[in-house]
Amino acid sequence: LYFSTQEGILFFYHIKDQQYEMKICTDILQPISSLIFSPDYTVLLLVTDQGTVYTYKPAHNGEVVKLLDTCSSCFLAADFLTPGNKYCVSVTISGEVQVWILEDGTCLSKLNLDIEVNET
Repeated sequence: LYFSTQEGILFFYHIKDQQYEMKICTDILQPISSLIFSPDYTVLLLVTDQGTVYTYKPAHNGEVVKLLDTCSSCFLAADFLTPGNKYCVSVTISGEVQVWILEDGTCLSKLNLDIEVNET
């Protein structure tokens, strides 16, 4: 079980039977608004309130990499494009939808919806 705090700390709870062990995975120093696992559960997207998206790879010694950072408009949500986990899609509060390569954060395409997006 992975969960985050408003302080930007990502925790992992290993639960077995009625016992558990808690581990701090990373501290990105920004409030995390959402966590999304890739379809094969090898990569976790961490989306922050301040417009940054990180990737976290549990199998690679908990490697955290800043993937996307925006200054003009904060990311509202991000998710993986399936099948696979090579690409992700994000939407900003200003209504810009973007497709990214997860490996290096390259933006492949953008679509402006010309409308402000809200979380529901």
